[in-house]
This record gives sequence, C-alpha cells and structure tokens, in this order.
Amino acid sequence: MRAIFVQFKCTPGHAYRVAEALVETVEELSEVYSTSGQFDLIAKFYLEPDRDTGHFVTERLQTVEGVADTFTTVAFKAFR
Repeated sequence: MRAIFVQFKCTPGHAYRVAEALVETVEELSEVYSTSGQFDLIAKFYLEPDRDTGHFVTERLQTVEGVADTFTTVAFKAFR
C-alpha cells in the first residue's frame, strides 16, 4: 500500500459535509482533518501499488459534492 495526502478546498459552508462524505464513501480513506489556511481539509488515503493516483483523485475525490479544488502529495517513506 502507498499513502497519498490530499488537501481539499471546499465551497463555503461545505467542509464538514465533504469530510463526512469521504468517511462514508471512500474505503481507501485512513483519516481526515479540518485545517486552517488555504485548504479546509487534509486526508490520508492508502492505495494499492497498481492503483492510478490521477484517476482516483479526479474520479473519486474531486467529484464529491462541495469539493472546489484539491492538492495531492504522494508519500514515499514513513519514518514513524
């Protein structure tokens, strides 16, 4: 499994609904946090090694109602 982190910018007033939708519908989700700053949420997902990250983000995450923008970071090594 490989980890990716996705930051979400949500339409105003929708951040908690987006977080709930991710928890309820995306089995690859590990955890999701509300954040301050440019983005409203950050979430950690675990994908199978052969899973296409671009398709996962654009088809499964960017289509969640209330998501206005995303920023994806692929993680290479966990140190603890």
